Amino acid sequence: MNQTISRRKALAGSMGMLMAAGTAPLAATAAATERLKLEDPAARAALLAKIKGSLSEETVYTFCRLHLYLWLNDGNLKPMLTMQNLNAGTWRKLPNGNYSGTVHEVGVYTAFDTDEVIEYWENPVTGEKREIWQFVGGPLSVEFGPSGIITGPEATLKPKEMRMDVLGDKLIVPNQSAFSFPNPFKPDKWPKEAGAPMYYWDSHYMFSANVSDVLNPDIASAPSTVQFQNLVSFHPWLGMGSTPGRTYGKALGAKLRSLDDVPKAARAAFEKKTPEIFDLKNWGSKPRNDFAEYMQKRRPT
Repeated sequence: MNQTISRRKALAGSMGMLMAAGTAPLAATAAATERLKLEDPAARAALLAKIKGSLSEETVYTFCRLHLYLWLNDGNLKPMLTMQNLNAGTWRKLPNGNYSGTVHEVGVYTAFDTDEVIEYWENPVTGEKREIWQFVGGPLSVEFGPSGIITGPEATLKPKEMRMDVLGDKLIVPNQSAFSFPNPFKPDKWPKEAGAPMYYWDSHYMFSANVSDVLNPDIASAPSTVQFQNLVSFHPWLGMGSTPGRTYGKALGAKLRSLDDVPKAARAAFEKKTPEIFDLKNWGSKPRNDFAEYMQKRRPT
């Protein structure tokens, strides 16, 4: 018997193996997509809850570092500040099958891309040193259901679903939000704080989780990473007045297993400036609003 294999047959066999190897990931992706039921609105709502919060009744923490830049409608972005951000979402399943979260959130400003907590920021346009105004917000409500994402009237995020994607072994969950409201700061009383008559807040989020974790019925809260950008009218505390432009923010973070996962330096910053995030029971039911609190405590004399 002639056991010599021709070059043509060898190449044909190799190509067949490569094609089979190439179709294996595609088949796995198709199978994962089918099991996730991405076309089913109710299934998508459960996926949102599992990746962003939890299917069980529990409080889930998410930590992000938000790097902020000035955009003055011309030139490049100018590095500005970094916000250490901690979000606490308390989740439960509603009788109608939807998932509800009550969200508390704080942010402490540090020198750009560092953990150095600062008390003042120098406005590059006016040269004025402005006292830092830390961010505290909530409780706010969010609900995931077949009709989409619903947030309470206090929220500055009004997220709209975008297409979920399976890429390799990851489930990518994006959404977008465009929100605006009348600026409560008027130039006659707040010449340094007031900007345009309308305040604009655009946010684009992306959560990512392992498909294996999302499909695991024994996991109620899938470990996930988060990345978001926002483009926001100047906050009054910056003292930009009528300067055209916005702040651009880029955040990177992750859902935490517990508060023990908060980076040490960030934890110290929160404990010093916004300790209420560690005592949710005594936070109070009335939503805190940084705009309203700024107006009350920093009113010009």
